[in-house]
Amino acid sequence: MAEVLLFHHALGPTEGLYAFADELRQAGHTVHAPDLFEGRTFASIEAGVGYADDVGWGEIMARGERAAESLPNELVYAGFSLGVIPAQKLAQTRAGAQGALFFYSCIPVSEFGGWPAVPAQIHGMDADPIFMQEGDVDAARELVESADDAELFLYPGDQHYFADSSLPSYDAGAAKLLTQRVLDFLAKRG
Repeated sequence: MAEVLLFHHALGPTEGLYAFADELRQAGHTVHAPDLFEGRTFASIEAGVGYADDVGWGEIMARGERAAESLPNELVYAGFSLGVIPAQKLAQTRAGAQGALFFYSCIPVSEFGGWPAVPAQIHGMDADPIFMQEGDVDAARELVESADDAELFLYPGDQHYFADSSLPSYDAGAAKLLTQRVLDFLAKRG
């Protein structure tokens, strides 16, 4: 089974994040879900991003790197929205990465060098204004084109946090399909 390092989104570690991690665990995978916000949670994306701005994005990425330090190199790195940043950095720069799972976000691969031989999945909604209009889908397409084994999955809808069961933006149908695709991906990595 795969070992996953899963980073939360800008609202912080939510019950929905932990529920998703538990679904992966129930399938036999080991999942680590560190708190990049040191106990803080936020009611809006803007507030969570504001906190990250205040702390500094370098520090957020360093917290992600510290979370990985005591873990084996052979990890699947996963992130929800803001959490994609440390997940993508680790997938691109830490030796031994077994895979990458990016939910609702993707940044240009050039931020951390070229894309290594790491299988990846990127998931987003086809009318999510953040994913579709802020460059994430373009970065995802670039990643898929530059990788030997990467897929972009677009789901119908306009929600950003559609797979977080603890939020009003949750879309049960899309989340179920996302989870099945993730489980299929992880089954090949374990």
